[in-house]
Amino acid sequence: MTNESRPAPPSRGGPVPGVPDGAGQPLAVRLLRPGGVLILSVSAVLYVAAVDPNEAGHYPTCPFLALTGFQCPGCGSMRTVHALAHGHLHEAFSLNVLTVAMLPVLAFFWLRWARARALDRPVRTKVAHPALIWVLFGAILLFWLIRNLPVGSALAA
Repeated sequence: MTNESRPAPPSRGGPVPGVPDGAGQPLAVRLLRPGGVLILSVSAVLYVAAVDPNEAGHYPTCPFLALTGFQCPGCGSMRTVHALAHGHLHEAFSLNVLTVAMLPVLAFFWLRWARARALDRPVRTKVAHPALIWVLFGAILLFWLIRNLPVGSALAA
């Protein structure tokens, strides 16, 4: 065996080749990032639940709406979260159906991430097949267009 075919020894303090980042760490350390995202998300929902976005002056206006007069795909999302936090599902759907539809998707990806970290497995960096990502992007653009047309007034916040 020649020196060229041997793997180089790992450098001190650097990553070990072939070992996933964070491997062998205690469970609490591996779950710090997913836990932090969960704490921030719950805190944001609790704040929006407590401070009503329907009352003027509590939150800034959507910049796209202020500049163009048209609603962006996210317009009404804070009011939707407020309605969901208070158990008003029908009101949430009427404000922004896209936000209501995306919340379970976001929860799925967070759960997949937290499970991978808990089991000390590598986290997938590829979210989905590129075709699915383009379909989602197209659906968001279509929602954006339709909610600003007279026929889509039911989708407007």
